[in-house]
Amino acid sequence: MSKVLVFGHQNPDTDAIGAAIAFANLQQVLEVDAEAVALGTPSEETQFALDHFGLAAPRVIEAVKPETDTVMLVDHNEFQQSVSDIADVTVLAVVDHHRIANFETANPLYYRAEPVGCTSTIIYKLYQEYEAEIPQAIAGIMLSAIISDTLLFKSPTCTPEDINAAEKLADIAKVDLNSYGLEMLKAGTNLGDKSAAELLDLDAKSFPMGGKTVRIAQVNTVDLKEVFNRQQELEAAMVAENAAKGYDLFLLIATDILDSNSELLAVGAPLEVVETAFATTLTDNRAFLPGVVSRKKQVVPQLTVAFEG
Repeated sequence: MSKVLVFGHQNPDTDAIGAAIAFANLQQVLEVDAEAVALGTPSEETQFALDHFGLAAPRVIEAVKPETDTVMLVDHNEFQQSVSDIADVTVLAVVDHHRIANFETANPLYYRAEPVGCTSTIIYKLYQEYEAEIPQAIAGIMLSAIISDTLLFKSPTCTPEDINAAEKLADIAKVDLNSYGLEMLKAGTNLGDKSAAELLDLDAKSFPMGGKTVRIAQVNTVDLKEVFNRQQELEAAMVAENAAKGYDLFLLIATDILDSNSELLAVGAPLEVVETAFATTLTDNRAFLPGVVSRKKQVVPQLTVAFEG
């Protein structure tokens, strides 16, 4: 078997990169020639975590077929979120915590999906099941992923399993969970030096809904006003992305990590579906979403139902 490449989704967040590193390490323990790679460069939050634990960022790839015929996916399964030539290679394994959609394979595979807050929580459980030792740095990056995906346990996606895994990993990583977690999250809120296009691409995913293509970007901040002071610039960039990439609707979710609320900016059509999904009225293309912090649980399902209705 050729080398197996392990990677998360496009525009990788801390879990996409951390889970790839941790799962590739586990595969190596199991004597699989595996390498963690990434479908984009780390965000500032992720780079903070990598630096803190002395880990190198995985190399960035644009295609897998030139290197290998076999891959493993973490933190995603939908092909439109994966590498460009994913349909041309064999998927050996998937470890994920998202919905299952637009995914099929010709051959049987290992598939592990659980409704927890973070893929790295599942990978922590896999280390336990294989009785494999977790190195300190690997524990640190998995902990960072759980903190990121659950917003330090404030997200409604967070489960007792995520908290238990984080506490155990913090012990192995030798960090104070809460102080490290807040420091890491704040490292990811430096948005002022990014262009509108860069900001929109930090953490964005595409979803087919009701025959439309919906692009949903999310940014974390400690100051919603800082984001929406740039509304005109952001809207222009969203319109350009819709035209260039064929998106019908582009949503930006700006999430205040301190207050656990979000504000939505919507560009494209149909905007009335957005209003239905969140039982709100858009004013100047915006709406405040109290208590909304999770794209996976509080945005995508609601939009999907509204489009189908």
